[in-house]
Amino acid sequence: MSVKIGLKRGIVELAEHNPEWEMIAAQTIELLWGILGAEAKDIQHVGSTSIRHIKAKPIIDIAIAVEEFDVVDKLMPKLNEAGFFKSKLHAVKDDILVCYDDEFADTRSYHIHIVKTGSIQWSNHLNFRNYLNAHPDAAKDYERIKIISAEKHHSDRNAYTNSKDKVLVRLLSEAQSWAGSDDALSNL
Repeated sequence: MSVKIGLKRGIVELAEHNPEWEMIAAQTIELLWGILGAEAKDIQHVGSTSIRHIKAKPIIDIAIAVEEFDVVDKLMPKLNEAGFFKSKLHAVKDDILVCYDDEFADTRSYHIHIVKTGSIQWSNHLNFRNYLNAHPDAAKDYERIKIISAEKHHSDRNAYTNSKDKVLVRLLSEAQSWAGSDDALSNL
């Protein structure tokens, strides 16, 4: 079974969770390790496609932890050669977004978030994924808001993202509290 990933830029469509997303992410992570080598301190599949049993946009999110952002400029030619290009529109502080084939296509298949090792952004990516995978009820709450937001904002990805802010803030807070608990440690 071959799974299609990617969406036209700006469009919001959710797909049923597909276990193949994990395999696609693992292959991409292997490719990224080959490009980044020791400059990457960790690479993880994150975002909604990494959360079991919820709908997600079929775009694979991967987070890469680096010590300093200056390594990104040094490695950008290798990333470009592999089809990954720095997003010109991404304006999130302390997060460099690299997308697959973004320079030439009107679709997005991968969002590669490059953040600093030990940063709040790195922790948020991992804690959010781990918390929702360990708490199916919280994951379903998140899925509900995603469905409502996707229906309202089918052709406006920014509005879709903004409409989930309150739930994201709450879930990130819960995930951060949970991350240091014995329950979290037993779920890893």
